[in-house]
Amino acid sequence: MTVNWGLVWESLGPIVSGAVTGTIPLALTSFALGLVLALLVALMRISRNSVLSAIARGYISVIRGTPLLVQLFVIFYGLPSVGVTISPWPSAIIAFSLNVGGYAAEVIRAAILSVPKGQWEAAYTIGMSRHQSLARVVLPQAARVSVPPLSNTFISLVKDTSLASLILVTELFRQAQQVAAFSQEFMLLYVEAAVIYWIICLVLSGGQSILEKRLDRYVAH
Repeated sequence: MTVNWGLVWESLGPIVSGAVTGTIPLALTSFALGLVLALLVALMRISRNSVLSAIARGYISVIRGTPLLVQLFVIFYGLPSVGVTISPWPSAIIAFSLNVGGYAAEVIRAAILSVPKGQWEAAYTIGMSRHQSLARVVLPQAARVSVPPLSNTFISLVKDTSLASLILVTELFRQAQQVAAFSQEFMLLYVEAAVIYWIICLVLSGGQSILEKRLDRYVAH
């Protein structure tokens, strides 16, 4: 197969632009909101209140037990049937944030539970309440433990943002689709999009390694 390098270079600008203005902002926004939700759900999950714990378990079960694509379609295509219409970009953010929240909640919960009970007891000894112990002692230690799996979640989210093209969000893959539809060079454009996703993930993986090494300095061995 002869590669049309002219088309590759011409399409590179629009596709990279889709990544910069669509994929990356969508992933960052969804991940940030998802982390806030995940922390709340994780705290509900370990709460002594059985009702809160049950709600958190139910939410996590639904999110982890249903495909992200279905969640996205329910929000964008399903809600209008009950009178709730949300535009493409907010729909994608809501779907991705809820998905991140469901998966990251278990990561954060496991990280909190991994902190030795002695840390809680030491905090209580110096007069801290349960909330103060959690915020000042437990969560900072849990954050270091949760960095690797949460970083992996973010990298997966970057790739999952390609699903937003199905609800007409203009991001990296949507731009590749548009150029491919015009040029009829589907294989070439889709491979180009895949390579760009791969490069983004390589950069993120490198950043993850650097962050882990920095945090490792503060962990006793």
